[in-house]
Amino acid sequence: MARRSSSLFRGGPKVRGGGGGGGIENLLAVRRSLESILKKSRALASAVENAGLGIDEIYHRLPDLEAAVRPSGAPKGALAGAGSHIGRAVSPGSVVLKVFDALHGLEPFLLTDPLDDLQGYLSVLKRLEEAIQFLGDNCGHAIQWLEDSVDYLEESSLADDRYLARLRTSLKSLKDSKSPLDGGLLDAALERLESAFRRLLVDSSVSLALALPSSKPLNAIREDQKLPQVIAPSPLPMPVIQQLLSILDRLSANGRVERCSKIYAEVRGSNAQATLGNLGLDYLSISAQEFVDVRRIDVEIVEWMKHLEFAVKHVLEAEFKLCYEIFGRFGPPDFWKNCFADIATQAGLLSFLQFGMTVTESRTDPDKLLKLLEIFGFLNRLRSDFNRLFGMKPCAKIQSITRDLIKRVIDGACEIFFDLHNQAKSQGQRPPPSDGGVPKVVTFLVDYCNRLLGDDHKPLLTQVLDIHQSWRGENLQEGLVTKAIMEIIVALERNLEAWSKAYDDATLSYIFSINTHSYFYRQLKGTRLGDLLDDQRLRDHDALTDYYSTLYLRNCWGRLPPFLSRKGLILVSKGRAATIDLVKKRFTAFNEAFDEIHRKHSVWVIPDKDLREKLSQLAVQTVVPVYRSFLQSYGSLVKQDSNSDKHIKHTAESLENSIGSLFQHKPARSPSLQAAQSNGKVNDAARINQYQSPLLDENVGFGLYV
Repeated sequence: MARRSSSLFRGGPKVRGGGGGGGIENLLAVRRSLESILKKSRALASAVENAGLGIDEIYHRLPDLEAAVRPSGAPKGALAGAGSHIGRAVSPGSVVLKVFDALHGLEPFLLTDPLDDLQGYLSVLKRLEEAIQFLGDNCGHAIQWLEDSVDYLEESSLADDRYLARLRTSLKSLKDSKSPLDGGLLDAALERLESAFRRLLVDSSVSLALALPSSKPLNAIREDQKLPQVIAPSPLPMPVIQQLLSILDRLSANGRVERCSKIYAEVRGSNAQATLGNLGLDYLSISAQEFVDVRRIDVEIVEWMKHLEFAVKHVLEAEFKLCYEIFGRFGPPDFWKNCFADIATQAGLLSFLQFGMTVTESRTDPDKLLKLLEIFGFLNRLRSDFNRLFGMKPCAKIQSITRDLIKRVIDGACEIFFDLHNQAKSQGQRPPPSDGGVPKVVTFLVDYCNRLLGDDHKPLLTQVLDIHQSWRGENLQEGLVTKAIMEIIVALERNLEAWSKAYDDATLSYIFSINTHSYFYRQLKGTRLGDLLDDQRLRDHDALTDYYSTLYLRNCWGRLPPFLSRKGLILVSKGRAATIDLVKKRFTAFNEAFDEIHRKHSVWVIPDKDLREKLSQLAVQTVVPVYRSFLQSYGSLVKQDSNSDKHIKHTAESLENSIGSLFQHKPARSPSLQAAQSNGKVNDAARINQYQSPLLDENVGFGLYV
């Protein structure tokens, strides 16, 4: 370059001295020459730089070119084998790629709503499963073929080592990858299918708005208001069931049927709960502290039995059949049973059973025995349904609570029944009624024992006692029920004798004995309890009624006629004044005695109308004829006196009416109990608590008011 530059300078224009204009032109020419040279230098430098980049590119491509031309230098046998190895690897790989492309072609349809075209969706989903299965089965083989080809190329030195290393790395990455071959498409489709399963159930599960018959005694319900035998052909329409089964087929094939069973139990359980809730089940939340005895929730107990029967025989029966129809062919044998157990629990069956437990925890009294027998009979009628629906292992909790409920019912009933005799016996220590009426404990227990002997209760009581005895390893004694009831009646009869002796007033004792013995005869005759007693025993009560009636008339009304004796009365003029005074005294004595009897009798009662009329008539026959005769014979003597009204207070008719008005039964009465004196007699003046109920407070067990 230096040499060339020198030549250029030598060949340039020469500058001559002495001319001003020529010198400037020469300088300009030199400048242009220098600029031209500089431009060419830059172009040359750029060309050199580009040539260097090309050389670098050639350098980097040399290994690839070397690998490309390497087979030309390899043995012909190695080159021939490479073709077959590569061909075997490329063919399965090509098929796998085609299936993979087809798989992703299904994606748009599988991301739509399955219920828009369920059968089409399920068909495409099945194709997706088959494609994934194919890829799972063949991807490994394709990778293995490729690895074999790489091994051959490496052994035959037909490829660059770096190239082969990168290829091995890629194949290992494919082989070890944990990512789904479908990119998560199958999971997304299955989740959509589960969502469709839930929506089908929710849209087709409608709670029933039901109104069962109003509360009545259980036997009345069974006779004229029986529960419907069928609610509907199926709780789900058949097309919906078919759709659910189709969905379950695909979900089961992918191991998701258990998730569907939980969805199903949640939806159907909530629906069953809503259906039963429409019946009005607020009473199920009553606690043992909220009531004292079963009579206060008698209506709720009747409702409970109706509702529980409806829940078991209709709601849960339908769910049982439907659950088996849908899940019966999926999973292990207990799979669908677990699902049904969840439905029964969510529907609120345990709340029903807990209410029964609450009833058994109420205060012990005779009425509770009758109610427990009704509950036992009700549960016994449901026994086959309970065993069929809940007798499987998944329903173990329901079984346990049910067994506990039945045990409490039986134990509670037996406890009350075996204690009835003691309770009846203990009533003899209490004071008798102050009005001489029949003690409430007598009327209650006579009616109670008749009910126990009736067809509605005696078979149940016998069965309860039999079960209770079997739990204790004992056999039921023959006639145990009738024997125990006879002991109660014997205790009452002994109480009658004790009560009759507790009165200070003998007349009131006679009234009490007349009432009670007459009551026994009239109320027991022709009844189950009367049949249990022999006829002679009943006739004895009738005879005692007559016996005490005779004593009553003789010792009460029979005391009045002697006051009207004619002895010593002389109607001659000589003794007239003395006779009038004597007649006045006898009228006065009669009036005082009658008023005393009337005063006492005004608070005494004879509840039976026929017996009351009979005794009144006998009293009238004892007193009125004597009074009428005496009044006719001597009344005129007294009437001459200005104060005759003081001595003659009654006409024969008014006296008869006054006697007839006695012993009137007062239905709304609240007879008082009498306090016992230290000598065991009743003080007629002492009054204590009035009757309120046939049951005493809980501090006296379940004793009965007298």
